[in-house]
Amino acid sequence: MSGYIVILAFLVLFVLGFPVVLAIGIPSVIYLLLNDLPLQMMAQRSLYALDSFPLVAVPVFIFVGSLMNGAGISKVIYRFANTAVGRLPGGLAQVNIFGSLVFAGMSGSALADIGGIGRIEIDAMRSKGFKSGFAGAITSASAVVGPIFPPSIPLILYGTITGVSVIQLLLAGIVPGLLCVVMLMAMTAWLSLRRGYPRAAAWPSLARLWADFLPALPALMAPVILIGGMLLGWFTPTEIAAVTVAYALLISALFYRELTWLRLMDAALETLRASTAILLIVAVAAIFGWVLSVEQVPQSMARWMLSISTEPMMLLLLANLLLLLVGMFLDSTTAILVIAPILAKPLVAAGVDPVHLGLVVVFNLMIGLVTPPMGLALFLVADIAKVRMQDVLREMVPYYVPLLLTLALITFVPAISLWLPRWVMG
Repeated sequence: MSGYIVILAFLVLFVLGFPVVLAIGIPSVIYLLLNDLPLQMMAQRSLYALDSFPLVAVPVFIFVGSLMNGAGISKVIYRFANTAVGRLPGGLAQVNIFGSLVFAGMSGSALADIGGIGRIEIDAMRSKGFKSGFAGAITSASAVVGPIFPPSIPLILYGTITGVSVIQLLLAGIVPGLLCVVMLMAMTAWLSLRRGYPRAAAWPSLARLWADFLPALPALMAPVILIGGMLLGWFTPTEIAAVTVAYALLISALFYRELTWLRLMDAALETLRASTAILLIVAVAAIFGWVLSVEQVPQSMARWMLSISTEPMMLLLLANLLLLLVGMFLDSTTAILVIAPILAKPLVAAGVDPVHLGLVVVFNLMIGLVTPPMGLALFLVADIAKVRMQDVLREMVPYYVPLLLTLALITFVPAISLWLPRWVMG
């Protein structure tokens, strides 16, 4: 029972407002002390967790997002998105979604998407008469695409923790990411037609489309180069992050020429702050996970779930309900590190494909980013838009429909996630 007491202590501390690192660390340290275990184990387990080659990708991808803002790449992406889809019902709201998809091909993070292109999108929508709450809601909803479309920090973390092929996970995220974009665009079109939101007066001419496409082409080629190079064996999924940085610097120097030494230093400092927070959680979560393993919590959880049902789809339904609840209270990094290893064992034992499960887990947790009370994406958007989070949340309500529908399709139609990696990998 000690393992479950540790989990309960973590939840109590978290609800009381303790920082995640302390909420995880304090029960773990007390467990070590009560069981006369040497505190040196904390350093050993933390070092073991951080001494991971795939984990190097996390701070490097954070740097990519910061670099794109400093280099002016975000503005070029937005301008092309505006030209390409601004005529659709909803106009700039559709541009917001399409722009997030393009930005996701380089950043791999929802919060990087919001912090980068989100500010440009919200300001543009407000200038055309959209309410700040709606602009914030569509920015939050579209940012969910970033962490499931390659390259993806959460999928890399999941693969690192569970031992699932990161290459297959990244490939598996392509179709679900596109599906989510289509669903969000359909809901936006419906809302826009009902509310009479503005849109571009006419479709762009081929000359105008080409004129805005050419400057964006280097950025648009990033995901193609990254995925192609990975499949051809030129670099590993972890090395993708470093290649993305090199590519961003290259196109900044050759095409955009807005990156200065001061902006580069600002991007580096921002990356240090964000990376330190994430990697500190990784280190402490490793101790927490070790405690749960010693107390055989994953094994008992597996037995409990398998006692309810051995049907893969029923277990996936249970996992969805649990993950949606977890995502409301834990940030995605902590949830992946703490919850994913516990859930993976019984579901994989029941026959759920581990790559399919990875997409289900990550997409669930991304919905948590836009769901109170944690809702990190909602807080960030509210801060950027200078609007109350309640206003953003009120406008978010319709967008839970396409997000949950996408989740249901990903969960109960495994082929959506699996056919591409199986086709590519043979």
